Amino acid sequence: MEFGVVLQPNPPASGLIAMMKRAEAGGFGYGWTFDSHVLWQETFVLYPRILESTSTMIVGPMVTNPGTRDWSVIASTFATLNDSFGNRTICGIGRGDSARRYIGLPPVSLSTLSSAMTVIKELAEGREVEHHGQPLRIPWVRSGSLPIWMAAYGPRALRLVGEQADGFILQTADPDIARWTFGAVRAAARDAGRDPASITMCVAAPAYVGTDLAHQRDQLRWFGGMVGNHVADLVARYGTEGPVPHALTEYIEGRSGYDYSHHGQAGNPSADFVPDSIIDRFCLVGPAAAHIERLAELASIGADQFALYLMHDDEENTLDAYAEEIIPALR
Repeated sequence: MEFGVVLQPNPPASGLIAMMKRAEAGGFGYGWTFDSHVLWQETFVLYPRILESTSTMIVGPMVTNPGTRDWSVIASTFATLNDSFGNRTICGIGRGDSARRYIGLPPVSLSTLSSAMTVIKELAEGREVEHHGQPLRIPWVRSGSLPIWMAAYGPRALRLVGEQADGFILQTADPDIARWTFGAVRAAARDAGRDPASITMCVAAPAYVGTDLAHQRDQLRWFGGMVGNHVADLVARYGTEGPVPHALTEYIEGRSGYDYSHHGQAGNPSADFVPDSIIDRFCLVGPAAAHIERLAELASIGADQFALYLMHDDEENTLDAYAEEIIPALR
């Protein structure tokens, strides 16, 4: 299993750079950042600094979207970074949640996302595509490579991952949900004539190493609120008796709304509806041994990477615990 760390680009940027350096030294091979350009600093501006400050770490957004930048701009940004630092970037992408909704726009359609993934990948790797109704190619790309990993929860989105994406991002560490989503992605890949094993499976979730479970749960409750935004969209489309597992849908019955100004933050008041049982299933809490046990189970299901959301009040100690105990145990 590989490991990534997911950080918010809060000011000052020097803090994020220092944490990425510390993560690489501790065995994390991927450095991910949130991409919501008003809530946090513009993430693509920070990637050259991260790449300059690390040696092998692969860097990218978890996740960007096709609706806040022209697709050719996204492709050219990745291609420029790869040309400058070697092929050390990755594009995590989805329909858009906080980045779109916070500026008054809805998430993009899956059809738009599919077209965007094609255009971004082809342009970033130097091939010609049709964009805005005309042929387009970036002429200076040299041996470019850009894996595109798509975030998804619902049946139609999971099918698109299997049909098109290089990797799948599941934003919850619940093993039952991992089994269902991984299976759906693999089935879609087989139906599309692709090798299911060629799709990288990434589980992304918060983790807090320690012994005070009550405090850890309070610090990570925000994640259940964040996931609840996506689940609410699924319930609106499929209902509570549709194909989406009850493990995802049942806990949002008490959800009354969501304030994006607290998005991804410990103490988010919009996450009060999230019960402790969901935090225990969606996140990793407890001592290092509990994390190792959960990650070993996820690896047995087929998870190739665990991406650690690091947003709580003991980030450095949790990062160090992963570096010293958890990552070595899973390699």
